[in-house]
Amino acid sequence: MAATRRSSTPTEYVLLDVDCSTRRSHALSPQHNSVVDYHSTIKIFPALLHLAWVSLVWCCRTKMMFPAMRAVLSAARSGAARRAGSSSRFLSGSSDSRRLAGKVAVITGAASGIGKATAAEFVRNGARVVLADVQDELGRAAAADLGGTDTACYTRCDVTDEAQVAAAVDLAVARHGRLDVMFNNAGITGGSYAAAPIESLDMADFDRVMAVNLRGVAAGIKHAARAMAPRGQGCILCTSSTAGALAGSAPHAYSVSKTAVVGMVRSAAAELAARGVRVNAISPYAIATSMGARAVREMLGLPPRGAGDEEEEELVRRVFEEDFNEMGGGVVLRAEDVARAAVFLASDDARYITGHNLMVDGGFSVAKPLNVPAN
Repeated sequence: MAATRRSSTPTEYVLLDVDCSTRRSHALSPQHNSVVDYHSTIKIFPALLHLAWVSLVWCCRTKMMFPAMRAVLSAARSGAARRAGSSSRFLSGSSDSRRLAGKVAVITGAASGIGKATAAEFVRNGARVVLADVQDELGRAAAADLGGTDTACYTRCDVTDEAQVAAAVDLAVARHGRLDVMFNNAGITGGSYAAAPIESLDMADFDRVMAVNLRGVAAGIKHAARAMAPRGQGCILCTSSTAGALAGSAPHAYSVSKTAVVGMVRSAAAELAARGVRVNAISPYAIATSMGARAVREMLGLPPRGAGDEEEEELVRRVFEEDFNEMGGGVVLRAEDVARAAVFLASDDARYITGHNLMVDGGFSVAKPLNVPAN
């Protein structure tokens, strides 16, 4: 957009380029209605440009460019590279994104189910993992499948014994010099998933469930913080459950223990945030792991797995994929879905998230349908 103002001579106007804030002077010839350039002035422009270019090259070659300018250019190039890398990572959609490259993790309950899937996902994303469990044969096999001693190793760890939890943390630090992620995942359902009134609550079973599901988590947080807080960084994850958010979906002991896990996470997060350590919970919905399948069989009154026929196995499968499933479009919750949620929370992408309980439940805990009577 341009504006004009009359100059001192009647046949000359000055054109002001408003958009670019530059001034271009031309002589307008009313007789020929054309623009006549000042050739004598324009002829010196190439010489001036050439002189400026030579001066710039000379300054660069003699290292006389201003240090601040060099720093700005270097920072710009680095920022562009980081943005390009970040964009390609998120646009790729690949789970093998190396989001945990260089990190060291301890995972309890890692020989099967969610723990095993998470160990595999962590290794796939660049982490080195210590698998801790009481299922020795399964644990050693899982570690071997993940690449051997440098990438993954197994150690026996009964989380009800604090000394064994401390030893698992110390093993990670001794092998790799640090601990970045602690995933307190070990858990049990308790005696039986069969419906039972509160009056028949087995207190011995209640104590056993709390010892594994809550006290084991507390020990894991305690010793992970011991290794992480002096370095001013780290991530602690704890497996809770939708049963801890929505009462009545599991036995009393299990529901209470998983509710308490979220309370423990929030309490620890409140203290450790100022020391650079994040603490979060993950609450999965029903998954067809060995523990989940056993619970469903108990609900249905079926014998333990191995004693049933193919029809019973098909019935259990349908319960998970159809009756329990909250998502449409053929999406069924798998252990790998929980593992990928753990990768996100353990990565630097979640560096400002702490004290959070991430529900991986397809919306199960969002609402309860009204019991509207039929007409």
